Amino acid sequence: MRNQLKTRLQLVLRSSLRLALCVVAVPALCENVPTFRGNPEHSGIYDAAGVPTLNGVKWTFKTAGRLIASPTIDGSTVYIGSTAGLFYAVDRDSGSERWKFAAKARIASTAAVANGIVYFGAYDGNFYALDAASGAQKWKFDTEGEHRYAATHLHGSQPVKEVMPDPFDCYLSSPVVWNGAVYFGSGDGNVYSLDAASGTLKWKFKTGDVVHASPAIADGKVYIGSWDSNFYALDAATGKEVWRFKTGEDPDIHNQVGIQSSAAVVDGMVYFGCRDSHLYALDAKTGEKKWAYGTKGSWVIASPAVRDGKVYFATSDSGMVYALDARSGDVIFSLNLQRWPSFSSPAIAGDVLYEGSSSGRLNAVDLANRKVAWSFETEAAKKNGPAYTKPDGSPNYEAAFDGDFYDDMIVGHYRMMSVGPILSSPVVAEKAVYFGGTDGILYALD
Repeated sequence: MRNQLKTRLQLVLRSSLRLALCVVAVPALCENVPTFRGNPEHSGIYDAAGVPTLNGVKWTFKTAGRLIASPTIDGSTVYIGSTAGLFYAVDRDSGSERWKFAAKARIASTAAVANGIVYFGAYDGNFYALDAASGAQKWKFDTEGEHRYAATHLHGSQPVKEVMPDPFDCYLSSPVVWNGAVYFGSGDGNVYSLDAASGTLKWKFKTGDVVHASPAIADGKVYIGSWDSNFYALDAATGKEVWRFKTGEDPDIHNQVGIQSSAAVVDGMVYFGCRDSHLYALDAKTGEKKWAYGTKGSWVIASPAVRDGKVYFATSDSGMVYALDARSGDVIFSLNLQRWPSFSSPAIAGDVLYEGSSSGRLNAVDLANRKVAWSFETEAAKKNGPAYTKPDGSPNYEAAFDGDFYDDMIVGHYRMMSVGPILSSPVVAEKAVYFGGTDGILYALD
């Protein structure tokens, strides 16, 4: 009992110290807050040495189901949930299990940790708060129901009039904790603000469709996109709309529509990707479009990383990594990752950008030399990758997809999932990088 109380006290003190630093310090000192993308602004920048040269595998941890969510690191613990409905706490040094919690529903939400509590959402429509030290449930909040984005004639699939859930809507909204409240989106179309200690509803804001992007918070505003093709700025205290921005629509096959990407808010600008094949830059105060970079039909699912006047992001079908000038949107450089899509969001530590690929590879890009420094293959990629890879290294979709019927799309999607794609976004802490694979393995590389 004494050890448990000591652990809880350490968690509370550590979280309180982080909060104090974020209030009084410059943003660079707040990069390692245990939440999606490293901080409430979602800049994707980590104050860590990282792994400029890969020495090997520090450890692996096998979970039940697939890992779509990203790991969250708080002190000596790594937290992550799986599609088998299990949420794990793993020792950061050894990779051994500390505890697990059964939500009994698919978890594709990256956890946030604050004041000794772990927060995440699941496909049962519940939002959970667990004791970080023991995994005991503190409270849960029942939303109006969770589901994926759905539409007719989706991606050109048959039957034309059938409503189809989108298999590529693979993430749930990841929460962020700010000023005593926890914020997240839901498949019920709402953005929620709950009291972080009790789970009591503070406010909810209704959009026109599923909200699976993750909220970013800066200057008292919540920034978040919806599958209704609108991007919203909301007052964090009241939930009232400050402004909204309309992105592209696709009323026929619903391919070039919807915001899955979470925004990064840096230096008075909001950057986010959209399935209308653009990366947008908006004025954070007014929502005015400053520029939009078109990717020639390739979705931007990944959330951007922003540092030193540059915006870094990855694309889906074209498999590109871009560096753009943050003010003008001009291309500084780009890299082709052999046309394997990236849904994973880039993380930057030092002079290295880490990007997960649907090829089952984690690519480390040397930003100074503008080339891939090293790549690491998941276990599934080693085993199943060759069956769905062409001789030139690009994906062999012809081997996976048999036709244009909806069922064919689902079967093909899961064949490509056997390659062990990295949908999880990497997290960098000290001299290691952590990420999950759809092969169900949590990897720690050093």
